[in-house]
Amino acid sequence: MYALLMSQPSDPVRQPVLYLSHGAPPLADDPVWTRQLADWSTRFAKPTNILMVSAHWEEAPLALSATSGQVPLTYDFWGFPQKYYDVTYAAPGAPELADSITKLVQTAETPVHRDETRGLDHGAYVPLVEMYPEADVPVLQMSMPTLDPKALFEIGRKLAPLRDEGTLIVGSGFTTHNLRWFNPREGRDGTPPAPSAEFDHWAAEALERQDVDGILDFLAKAPAAHEAHPRTEHWAPLFVSLGAAYESGSLDNQSVIDGFWFGLSKRSWQFA
Repeated sequence: MYALLMSQPSDPVRQPVLYLSHGAPPLADDPVWTRQLADWSTRFAKPTNILMVSAHWEEAPLALSATSGQVPLTYDFWGFPQKYYDVTYAAPGAPELADSITKLVQTAETPVHRDETRGLDHGAYVPLVEMYPEADVPVLQMSMPTLDPKALFEIGRKLAPLRDEGTLIVGSGFTTHNLRWFNPREGRDGTPPAPSAEFDHWAAEALERQDVDGILDFLAKAPAAHEAHPRTEHWAPLFVSLGAAYESGSLDNQSVIDGFWFGLSKRSWQFA
């Protein structure tokens, strides 16, 4: 009997919730940022599975990616050297996670669609290659059916129980994302544009204050919001993460990664 008990798998460990700035494919060439992501994954228990909410998948109704683990990555970028299209990340599928999300989120008004042809996009696999390079954790991606902050926040609240099942919920975007600022000639660590720095500073303080209302109303409350996010899809995954943390009873958080990458803020947070 004792041997049987010892052979049983341990209970899932409650996972934090993350919002990370995911970078472009050339992130793989940045020794600082890749090390930061790799180190981050060692700060908490290895998850049972991972739910990625990427800025690069907007689809309504809410959709879930392939669960077979056999579908190729989605190379949703253009004009890069071939080596970035040769990257693979053969993580196992997560059909049980897809079932759990459907049960938590789906209603008559909010259907959940399965797209078994949809592979992970670069907002999902680029950071995961650095955090879990063995690709041994099942991964599922979920679309954003809207960019409305409050609607995404409510979806995040519904997903909160997944944390106690060992699911790592990751909102993957970019703390500032204005590609007109992206200028490799100025260097990776050059001085960021003033609007990028202003928004980054506001975001750090707003999360430290746990100012949910201000974050959800960021277009009206944050300095340089419209410049930092001419379109809001790269800030939107934060709302899902924020909702999951809020519903779990704690918005305690820490800024794990900060600094800038070719003018864009790579600040990333972990919610306890």
